[in-house]
Amino acid sequence: MSSQSLDAAASRAGPKEWIGLAVLAMPTLLLSIDMTVLYLALPELSADLSPTSAQQLWILDIYAFMIGGFLVTMGALGDRVGRRRLLLIGAVVFGVASVLAAYSVSAEMLIVTRALLGIAGATLMPSTLALIRNMFEDPRQRATAIGVWMMCFMGGMAIGPLVGGIVLQHFWWGAAFLIGVPVMVLLVVTAPFLLPEYRSPNAGRLDLPSAALLLLTLLPVIHALKEFASHGPGTLSVLALVFGLGNGVFFVLRQCRSADPLLDMGLFKDRTFSTALGSMLFGVMAMSAVMLFVTQYFQMVQGLSPLVAGLWLLPSVAGMMVGFMVAPALAAKVRPGDVIGGGLGLGVLGFLLLAQIDAGSGFALLIVGQVVLGVGISPLLALGTDLVVGSVPAEKAGSAAAMSETAGELGGALGVATLGSVGVAVYRDRMVDAVPENVPAAVADSAGETLAGAMAAARRFPSEAPELLASAREAFTQGMNVAAGVGAVMLVVVAVLTTTLMRHVRPIGEETSRGGGETAVTTTGLPVQDDEDVVLQNRDPGRSPDGSPTHGT
Repeated sequence: MSSQSLDAAASRAGPKEWIGLAVLAMPTLLLSIDMTVLYLALPELSADLSPTSAQQLWILDIYAFMIGGFLVTMGALGDRVGRRRLLLIGAVVFGVASVLAAYSVSAEMLIVTRALLGIAGATLMPSTLALIRNMFEDPRQRATAIGVWMMCFMGGMAIGPLVGGIVLQHFWWGAAFLIGVPVMVLLVVTAPFLLPEYRSPNAGRLDLPSAALLLLTLLPVIHALKEFASHGPGTLSVLALVFGLGNGVFFVLRQCRSADPLLDMGLFKDRTFSTALGSMLFGVMAMSAVMLFVTQYFQMVQGLSPLVAGLWLLPSVAGMMVGFMVAPALAAKVRPGDVIGGGLGLGVLGFLLLAQIDAGSGFALLIVGQVVLGVGISPLLALGTDLVVGSVPAEKAGSAAAMSETAGELGGALGVATLGSVGVAVYRDRMVDAVPENVPAAVADSAGETLAGAMAAARRFPSEAPELLASAREAFTQGMNVAAGVGAVMLVVVAVLTTTLMRHVRPIGEETSRGGGETAVTTTGLPVQDDEDVVLQNRDPGRSPDGSPTHGT
């Protein structure tokens, strides 16, 4: 057996790493469940704690705000103090905060504990993904592992309402928070034995002023985008957006000048990294808004309960899981950019199917469109994440993982703010002359703004309800159709750019030079001149050529 074959075999993960992946999948699943499980608990929670409307919004949103605001900082911190150590610290804090949230005695206490849960969650997400980068040095195994990781994350968001519904049928609202405590205990007990430790040997001090600037960038921007989607542009939301973007400019300038930047701006010079990150941002942006419309369609147009609506979302999740598993296998034979582009073409078809739905279509076309969209978008999410994490040196994996997660957070917020606003604009246009004349002006204005407002008006004026609800549901569905059409156009653009800009990325794990003067490129994004270089570049930079560590853990 050649030395190259021996080195390749030595770099392949064994049973311990795959069991470790199962350990890493547990907090990933839990974090995504926590993003959606609270929606079903809100009525009972509100009756117990009596929060104001503003406090209700903070209870729901503060968790995602804190995760989005702290991801990059925690990714950089993990590179410095140790990714496993940060994961364990985050798990302990998450478990304690979960107990405190479950037994909150006031709305203010619940808001604070939800914020603490978000900060702890921000330590867990990049740590799990960065550790996968360390544990799976073989590119093909790493792509499969990231597919499993992504499958758990997306699956958790879908089953969150189902888990919440089951728990709340038998226990009080605080039990929704206690779901995560056993998971975190198991993580703390098993991680020291199954997960490796890694820290960057040359990392400098954590730049706290940059961390503050980043927080003051992301939180106002995400808040402003959510306000745009919910209420349209207002003075405070516009000021928040300007304030956040201004801080973002100062943040970038500071990173360019700093000897130890919180976020290495040089990463964006790598075409693989930048293309994959941008593609995920706009792909998630297109998908998130339309899926929000679909969820509302189930509940407000078809009249399903949140729990039953969640069940109808499971086929699309199953489609995504299939895509997450199939994409890495395809990318081992075909260029990842082509696999992503082909998947996005399938996603375009899914969007076009959703654009054909009307208020009386029923479920068949909607389910098919969802499944096709789920299968089509999954290669972008799985392979894009792998390309982002795999295109940087191992010591930068924490920052790269955090950037991948941040792109998803911003993509979701941007999608709801932009495509959501497009759908709302269509609804308002269709409802201009659709509200019956007998409905008072103030109520008519509310009915003309949102479908929820029309449903409230229908309850107040039962005699006008059939005509009003028919018009409102049709207007809402037309708004969803237009948003899906815009999403299809966005995916076409993303598919073309991704396929074109990633032509240099060879199939995953391919390690041979091509003829005709073309240099093979692995999924690390680095040009490979010969077989020996491939082995060295796929090995952890913290190891010598014989595989022994060159720095402490």
